[in-house]
Amino acid sequence: MQKQKKSRNNYTAQEKAAILRRHLIDHIPVSDLCDEHHLQPTVFYRWQKLLFENAAAALESPGNSKKADAPLEKRIASLEEKLTRKNEVLAELMQEYIELKKELGEL
Repeated sequence: MQKQKKSRNNYTAQEKAAILRRHLIDHIPVSDLCDEHHLQPTVFYRWQKLLFENAAAALESPGNSKKADAPLEKRIASLEEKLTRKNEVLAELMQEYIELKKELGEL
């Protein structure tokens, strides 16, 4: 006989939040929620851990996140500029290469 595979439930972020909210706000026991949603308790606690690890980012005011992103944005702009310059140099080299090939009669 073949074993039947357990179907895996993929919960959306909203569904995970709703399940966690029921535990944290409505005080529904983890065991009841896990039975109801066919979850392993370790999965529930992993979601809860992620929620608390990311709570600070959710509570941060929009102005503060822009300040934190400023160095990253500067780095991105610098790298984009560098990449543009490299592309220009490569285009010049390719043009010179093609001209040399034409002079030598290879094209």
